[in-house]
Amino acid sequence: MSATLTSTPRADGFRMPGEHEPQQAVVMAWPERSDNWRNNAGPAQQAFTAVASAIVAETPVKMCVSAGQAHNARAMLPNEVELLEIPCNDSWMRDIGPSYVVNNKGAVRGVDWHFNAWGGEVNGLYEDWSLDEALASSLLRARGEDRYRAPLVLEGGSIHVDGEGTCITTAECLLHPGRNPQLGQADIEALLRDYLNVDTFFWLPLGVVNDETDGHIDNILHIARPGEVLLTWCDDPADPVYNICRDALAVLSAQPDAAGRELTVHKLPLPGPLFMSAEEAAGIQLSDNMVREPGERLAGSYANFLITNARVVFPLLDAATDDAARAILERVFPEHEVVGIPGREILLGGGNIHCITQQIPA
Repeated sequence: MSATLTSTPRADGFRMPGEHEPQQAVVMAWPERSDNWRNNAGPAQQAFTAVASAIVAETPVKMCVSAGQAHNARAMLPNEVELLEIPCNDSWMRDIGPSYVVNNKGAVRGVDWHFNAWGGEVNGLYEDWSLDEALASSLLRARGEDRYRAPLVLEGGSIHVDGEGTCITTAECLLHPGRNPQLGQADIEALLRDYLNVDTFFWLPLGVVNDETDGHIDNILHIARPGEVLLTWCDDPADPVYNICRDALAVLSAQPDAAGRELTVHKLPLPGPLFMSAEEAAGIQLSDNMVREPGERLAGSYANFLITNARVVFPLLDAATDDAARAILERVFPEHEVVGIPGREILLGGGNIHCITQQIPA
């Protein structure tokens, strides 16, 4: 039985573990939204299948799917992928799924954040997000996991934790007026302390340019393990990401983490710049909120990868930089097999591999 708890994870001795820690499963959601995924989501479904196949070789995968897409998903996905009939408005599981917390006795619970489609009435990407808002609760109930309902609008892609008391985020996202305009930075930190069990915060000013999530941390930085991060890096002074990543490095270098360590920063090359083609834009149904135009700059980043048991699954985005990104990931994760999956179709929808996955800790 799944219960909704009135306490907080911190009060109950729970913490959000780092992504590098052991996982029992990874949960995803099946794409079908034709005003975000081109050609009725067919290419995106192939891309999601490739990601799920790469993960399920090492870690069980559970795919949330609508009743109308269950047959299609079952035909495309490996038999090992378990289907859960839980619908959503769009398939960004990192943002709509629960953030999982654990205690030292092996219990697992979920934090259910409020979700408003990345900005609500201010700059939300669609007008009806009711299925997304309900998904975390439905998933926890289906799995029999207890739930904390956090009084905060927040997407999982906007936070990274090391599992040892450190949280890294962006001011661009968490302080955006479309999320929690009634709360200041200190108020948000207090809630994250209670619901993630963290003590030290790094606030990067901005995320990757043109990221329609208002600069999610997971698209510019990834925590490899406590004390060690990978940061998107640009060496072209004419590119706006040039200053963004240098300002980020300054923040990461300015203080120790929760355990008193100076952070080691590995630099990941920025792919591209990448732009949406006319053919790609033509395959997307027009809608009021999600603008998809030829020539639009895509928020491509190799930081948007997933660490899972024995594997790191990262997006292939640019033939000029894919091999360099792989080499860095192999050096940073010597115990993992680094697997590259074509990521452009996911990027066209506004994110990448980290955005469409959510790990359930062991």
